[in-house]
Amino acid sequence: MISDLLPLRVLVLSFLTGLAFAAGAPLFSGKQLVAALQRGGYVILMRHASSPGNPPDPAQTDVENIKHERQLDAGGRASAQAMGEAIRRLDIPVGEVLSSPSYRAVETARMAQLPSPQTFDELGEVGKSMGRNQGGKPGAWLRSRVSRGPKSGMNTVIITHYPNITEAFANDATNLAEGEALIFRPDGRGGASLVGRVKIEDWPKLTAAKTE
Repeated sequence: MISDLLPLRVLVLSFLTGLAFAAGAPLFSGKQLVAALQRGGYVILMRHASSPGNPPDPAQTDVENIKHERQLDAGGRASAQAMGEAIRRLDIPVGEVLSSPSYRAVETARMAQLPSPQTFDELGEVGKSMGRNQGGKPGAWLRSRVSRGPKSGMNTVIITHYPNITEAFANDATNLAEGEALIFRPDGRGGASLVGRVKIEDWPKLTAAKTE
């Protein structure tokens, strides 16, 4: 009898988790968003910065890109650098940084001068490391990580790929641009609320909001 109820329990828990993430909250912007991030307690889930669709030719490959993977283009490197500078100017504390193992994701963290990222296969490209290790199901893993509260007074940054984000947060990630971030507030009960969206080129604009 108990074993017959287990699938039902799993379905109920999955449904309740979905409700926890679906529960909307007013979106922050400008000075309000800056003040919230300065206090810490948020997860900044972002798509890697701008990258061409194909690997570079040997003459254009970064020295550190030893596997000749896709890498950031000039605009991606510049926008990631500007984002990192803005985060520091805004006094937004960043603790853990989680990243896809893909070069362009790690490069985004490096160009932004964020803390050294921890790489996870679960954040990798669908059909490659993620597909091999987890059956191509990054959504549940990503939702679980987003629901974890950051260290006290800090924010967590997660850098991954569009398919992973849309599988986890389809309703929130519509038209998510390269480098764009979804800002989530974990509730401490296994869920999280979306409280903001920031395009990568808009981080420097938030520095003006700090002084408004």
